[in-house]
Amino acid sequence: MLKLEALHNPHLEPVEVDEFSSELLSKNYLLFAEIEGEVTALVCERYLVEASNFYTKLKTQYPLMMLDEDSYDRLYNRFLELKTDKAIETMQEDSKEQDGEDEDISLTDFLRVSSDILTSEESAPIIKFVNALFYQAIKKRASDIHIEVGEKKGEVRFRVDGMLTKNADLEKKVVNLIISRIKVISNLDISEKRIPQDGRTQIKISGQTLDIRVSVLPTFYGERIVMRLLMQSSQIPQIDELGFDGELIGDMQKLLRASHGIILVTGPTGSGKTTSLHSFLREVESPEKNLITVEDPVEYKSDNISQIQVNEKVGLTFAAALRSILRQDPDVIMIGEIRDEETAAIAVRAALTGHLVFSTLHTNSASATISRLADMGVEPFLISSSLLGILAQRLVRVLCDECKTEDTIAEEFALDYNLPNDAKIYKAEGCSQCNYSGYAGRRSIGELLVMDDTVKDLLKETTDEHTINTALESKGLKTISTQLNKMLLQGETSLDEAIRIGLGS
Repeated sequence: MLKLEALHNPHLEPVEVDEFSSELLSKNYLLFAEIEGEVTALVCERYLVEASNFYTKLKTQYPLMMLDEDSYDRLYNRFLELKTDKAIETMQEDSKEQDGEDEDISLTDFLRVSSDILTSEESAPIIKFVNALFYQAIKKRASDIHIEVGEKKGEVRFRVDGMLTKNADLEKKVVNLIISRIKVISNLDISEKRIPQDGRTQIKISGQTLDIRVSVLPTFYGERIVMRLLMQSSQIPQIDELGFDGELIGDMQKLLRASHGIILVTGPTGSGKTTSLHSFLREVESPEKNLITVEDPVEYKSDNISQIQVNEKVGLTFAAALRSILRQDPDVIMIGEIRDEETAAIAVRAALTGHLVFSTLHTNSASATISRLADMGVEPFLISSSLLGILAQRLVRVLCDECKTEDTIAEEFALDYNLPNDAKIYKAEGCSQCNYSGYAGRRSIGELLVMDDTVKDLLKETTDEHTINTALESKGLKTISTQLNKMLLQGETSLDEAIRIGLGS
């Protein structure tokens, strides 16, 4: 093995060497860059043995140097960026050269799938473009990819931090080819364009496996696709990594130590409820416990949990699955969502018979959840004896520290949202660091209602949302609105974002 001293140079630009394919170099952890006017082979100190063995076999005249891990990772990421940009450019050029006829890609081309989508050299332009979309979505931290078609053109949009942003405009005939490619890798019927289809696929990118949930919907001008990028179970955050404040996490961990009862997570679509539930499962997971979930759909696959996919076409509803689960000797049950009276009744019965139950509801606050359960026919005495706690949560976009600018606040806003007239707040501006969105990631905030004696006494008299909320606030409940107010005054988020999430509600 060669002995080399690690070099730190974060500003290197990768160069292509005609005699070696980029696929071959990627597989053997070797890159090329120009150093002091000379093209040099570069290896990472992490893969020194493999790369130096390959370099020795090459018998090439290029000098060899070793980069430290940070410099090599930056160079490799830049290498991937250049590959995806080139793929998009090639695809757009090829589409312009077509003479207006709808030429289709052969099935052979469609099925030529590499083990890692970024090292595929022998791919058709459409395949390269779809691969590039996946790479760009991951790079921009997108949760969803939307491919839509209009009367004359199509477009690709990414959902980043809960907001949709345009990524590319496409010619209409190109959109149809892209949709066909996605259908093939998701095992969907490419000839069926009249009915909705749902599928799933898995890709490998930059050495990481990614699960993707695919939904195809026919519209007036053609089909549109939405792809949800799912985390692996190993990527699900621990409970203390979700972003909640320390006091709430401590109270939540106390609830999770219980052997039976119901813990509910509530909030609108896209507020992180499913991620929180799986984080709770990670917290209680152990070889001594039998964990079973029933979900629609199964989003995060886990090796240590038995997961049931709801299939209403064959009668496998949440309620039907739950009845069977109770005969499987579970310790912990996770229900994707309580949607109807029957599911709510079975969940309560499971909690009362010695099981720990996690689930979600679509309500805007913790106190509103009690009213919703009562509306579903669950008696107040059953709510107080089965419910452990309710976590109402939101995901709030955090301002980019590099570009946020001071904002002026109108007097009516200060009055409406209980803010000081001289409050120093900030607004989103946008820079290259945050991809010109003005925001850099999201943070979880939540209000936790714990079923203590105060709440149980209240339930003997009323299940009214306002009455319960007023009583809890007087006891010191930190509401979502209070936490948004605090984030706003500390310069962590903007007034527009705080109002969008629910400031003052």
